[in-house]
Amino acid sequence: MIKVRRANERGGADYGWLNTSHTFSFNTYYDPNYMSFRTLRVINEDFVEPNQGFGTHGHQDMEIISYVVEGELAHKDSSGGSEVLRPHEVQRMTAGTGIRHSEFNPSDENKVHFYQIWIMPEKNGLKPGYEQTYFSPEEKKGKLKLVASRGGDDGSVHINQDVSLYASILDKEEAVSHELSENRHAWIQVIKGKLEINGEQLDVSDGAAISEEKLLKIKSLEDSTEFLLFDLN
Repeated sequence: MIKVRRANERGGADYGWLNTSHTFSFNTYYDPNYMSFRTLRVINEDFVEPNQGFGTHGHQDMEIISYVVEGELAHKDSSGGSEVLRPHEVQRMTAGTGIRHSEFNPSDENKVHFYQIWIMPEKNGLKPGYEQTYFSPEEKKGKLKLVASRGGDDGSVHINQDVSLYASILDKEEAVSHELSENRHAWIQVIKGKLEINGEQLDVSDGAAISEEKLLKIKSLEDSTEFLLFDLN
């Protein structure tokens, strides 16, 4: 079963400095049909204007992943993390017992386009932490590259939940497949381009919740299609 979440059906708002779209209920946007999917709680697609950003604010008991599509995002947090996040880097922040952080677009000219993803942790009260890793486009071309996992396997960032996150870049007509184990589910988020998943077409910024499917056959319908695949319990 594949349930597509079309980009134009998402909630969100344009605040001038920030244009944001929410896959699931978030902040002032509420949809009882889209509260979360399995342990995925938030998938926000954000565009932040130059020299603007999110001031210091707090989170608790959440695994937060940031994925930049274009531009740069400066990050600072109370665990000691202080980095600039660029395309093809994956950042994981464990809010745990409590963390304060800020995100800022340091450019004078260009917007930053990024996804912020929240995953509910396997347990509360974890020690706050931060990790950031670069995965080159070549590592993702034509295959599913593991970029985040519970065990930090294959050089992926560690995440405190039974989730495996893959990133991929496919040229037109190129295809990959992914097998879901029994009682596993998937979410696919299109970052760029267009995909076909088991016959269902997804356009840029579309997402899809997938359950009761054993094999995912994923084919690109455009060159340089980029997407994320979450394998969830």
